[in-house]
Amino acid sequence: MTSQQNQKFYGLTTAKAKELQKQFGKNELTKKEKDSFFLKLLQVLKEPMFLLLIIAAIIYFILGEPRDGAIMLVFVIGIIGIDVFQEWKTDKTLNALKDLSAPHITVLRDDKEQVLNSADLVPGDIMYIKEGVKIPADGFVLKASTLCIDESSLTGEAEGVWKISMDKLQQEKKTILSNESISFASSIDKAQQEKDTIAKLQQRKEAILTSENVNLASTINKIEQKEDTINPNSVSSEYAADNKDYWRRDYCYAGTLVTQGTGVILVDKIGPATEYGKIGQSIISAPETPTPLQKQVGKLVKTCAAIAALLFVLVGTVTFFNIPDHKLLDRLIESILSGVTLAMAMIPEEFPVILTVFLSMGAWRLAKKHSLVRKLPSVETLGAVSVLCVDKTGTITMNQMTVKETWCFTKDKRLLNQTMGLGCKYDAYDPMEKAILSYCQTQGLSKDSLFNGELIKEYAFTNESKIMGHVWEKGNEIIIAAKGSPERLLNLCCLSTTERKLAEENVIKLSRKGLRVIAIAQRILSIDDTIPNSLKNCNLQLCGMVGFTDPPRENINKSIETCTKAGVRVVMITGDNGITASSIAKQINMPNNDKIITGDQLNKFNDEELKERIKTVSIFSRVIPEHKMRIVKAFKDSGEIVAMTGDGVNDAAALKYADIGIAMGKRGSEVSREAADLILLDDNFSTIVDTIKDGRRIYHNIRKAVGYVFSIHIPIAVSSLLAPFLGITPANLLLLPLHVVLLELVIDPTCSIILERQPAEEDIMDHPPRAPKEKILTTKTFIKSILQGLAIFIASFGTYYTSLNINPDNAPVARAMGLTVILVANILLVHVNSSETEFAMKSFVHLIKDKIMWVYSLGIITSLGLILYSPLSDFLKLTPLTFNQLLISILIAIVSVMWYEIVKLIKKHL
Repeated sequence: MTSQQNQKFYGLTTAKAKELQKQFGKNELTKKEKDSFFLKLLQVLKEPMFLLLIIAAIIYFILGEPRDGAIMLVFVIGIIGIDVFQEWKTDKTLNALKDLSAPHITVLRDDKEQVLNSADLVPGDIMYIKEGVKIPADGFVLKASTLCIDESSLTGEAEGVWKISMDKLQQEKKTILSNESISFASSIDKAQQEKDTIAKLQQRKEAILTSENVNLASTINKIEQKEDTINPNSVSSEYAADNKDYWRRDYCYAGTLVTQGTGVILVDKIGPATEYGKIGQSIISAPETPTPLQKQVGKLVKTCAAIAALLFVLVGTVTFFNIPDHKLLDRLIESILSGVTLAMAMIPEEFPVILTVFLSMGAWRLAKKHSLVRKLPSVETLGAVSVLCVDKTGTITMNQMTVKETWCFTKDKRLLNQTMGLGCKYDAYDPMEKAILSYCQTQGLSKDSLFNGELIKEYAFTNESKIMGHVWEKGNEIIIAAKGSPERLLNLCCLSTTERKLAEENVIKLSRKGLRVIAIAQRILSIDDTIPNSLKNCNLQLCGMVGFTDPPRENINKSIETCTKAGVRVVMITGDNGITASSIAKQINMPNNDKIITGDQLNKFNDEELKERIKTVSIFSRVIPEHKMRIVKAFKDSGEIVAMTGDGVNDAAALKYADIGIAMGKRGSEVSREAADLILLDDNFSTIVDTIKDGRRIYHNIRKAVGYVFSIHIPIAVSSLLAPFLGITPANLLLLPLHVVLLELVIDPTCSIILERQPAEEDIMDHPPRAPKEKILTTKTFIKSILQGLAIFIASFGTYYTSLNINPDNAPVARAMGLTVILVANILLVHVNSSETEFAMKSFVHLIKDKIMWVYSLGIITSLGLILYSPLSDFLKLTPLTFNQLLISILIAIVSVMWYEIVKLIKKHL
């Protein structure tokens, strides 16, 4: 066993870590600044609605009615309070989501491995890194296993840097200094003594490169990369170069990415002290651009505001001529007040509130269901997903790899078992390697017996080669153990045509059983033989095949059936071979499970050919991450809304390009999580399906809320518009500015609390996804809203106008009856519009145990009682209603809304 495998590390204790954190602070580059409360308040006050409210309050004071002006300001404060509270609640929700998605790192604390928020790292911590991890702090490499890091974010060099541990680097130095064939050490001494220049060192390097000592030339190349750090006056240029904090091979840097292998790092610097901190680099999020939905809502509000401005002038003019008996100044003020009332009624300022609250609360609900939304607009896009590209392993299957079956080519089963074990890492984290080592254990080959030699070379796995190998020195022989894709590894083995055919037949036989198959090969060298630089030069001997099984997840069949019903096409993208993928697809009843495109075939297609092929193909096998981008692009170019899962560093581009990028929370890399819109915390396919369902629910509820706002604004706006044309004086209007504000206090909570809580309709996943360009306010919804709004207007204004005609001197009674109709109709409208197919009674039943719904409904009823039967009625220019008047108003309100239930009944029987 190698020294690194025996090496034991000692991390910090929790107490020591807390002490160091007090000294060094959090591992953060920048502190999060909180938005000023007054800044938020100013943002709210800039809305047209609030400007109109303040203007109305000022007019009341000018009219010499300070009481009404004061009440108006109280209402203004109330509505602003609601908006600020909702903003605060949204911020709280978003911050909670950010905390959930904060990068984490595995560290050694109190002699055990723990997963911590990277902000809690302190100098002296021991952290474990692996492929896909974004390194959170600067530190020394204590142990490295094929560790390659992308440092382009710091150096600008795209090529990955292979890291080695500190002790290995020191060994390299000692080897160089003791090499008598080439006196490199004396060259450095001479450079020190003569204060040689870098140019002279370059000449020496070129001379050395002509020698046959490849290892030494490689070392000099390393010196060339650091020429700008060499100080001829130092004791040792090589030592100085390696001990400065610039791009060392035995050192890792915050913000860089692990692209391959594993490592153990001793944290040296955190936060501002890291290289990122030194150069003043900060993490700045890109400015958010409005989504199509946000643009639609903004356009609606602007359109309504423009119409309101025109009607403001019209109503003000008509009112001015309706009151010729008033003084000129009074006529002007009353006219402006009437116009302001109408403008307030016309502007649906609830729309921005609807979007903010629905999306943020939707994201919070999804987080509780193991789906972490990183970008709020994606909540709305979820409901439109039409193609779902998923990885097979870990998403469709359990990701619990086990060796199910082996085929031995040499008839020496122990040789096969030993070779497959030696082809694995000692500290394996790959599920397949873990399965191999576990299988070897059951076959009597423990780790200690397998790894009792010295690992002297590794052939790294790449997406291009799809093979890997280890070179072990055991006694007087050298063993090269290789494993990988049968298609690639068989090409490197010495096989006759008959032997090759036999091997391929067994690959197909195992694959048809739904097993993932890899080939195992080896070569034995003597201790004096030269080790080939690449596996391609090894002339391997085939040992056999290993078949792995990863069973489908429980209930995956039901989830696939749900997707098919919902018009969401599931596409399997896997690095496995097509036969295995097809076998799994058949087990889960996935459509088009017999049609496959391989990665090699995909390389031959141009973009147009690929667009044509994907119409019927739903399985892509032997695919590397680079192919995913092309597959996603082909689907998008075909007009599909694409969601795609990914877990690796190389998946990041495709995740970004997809409409919804879904990163795996358990096995996914930090890089893929940063690129994704959604993080799947349990890596479960059924969670994706539930998320799509919830995305549809959220979108449908936003649409219901928009329809509701239009419906409830129509009686308010039309009443304010019609009254002046009927010759009703400003003092006798159905709705004064005070009442419009009162209704806004009712509408806001209805939108943001009640409608957001509505459950999904039972048949929500029985319909295909909506069209990508479909508008939030469709013609159908618009017509329905107008009809419902006009019905409530006729009921409320008709009740008011009839009562006013009976007794023209008692406008408060008429106003109280009309307002009662609107308030009661508002409660019923929520339940009637909760579903297009189910009756309102079902909505009552759904929410019968919902405390919020009860509080809201009882709050409206209590409020109605207070404004009618308390001293508040006088302030609001209302009067208490008799039992008969109240009963008539309630019955009229019920009829004005519940007629739509008859429409639903007719639709059901058509």
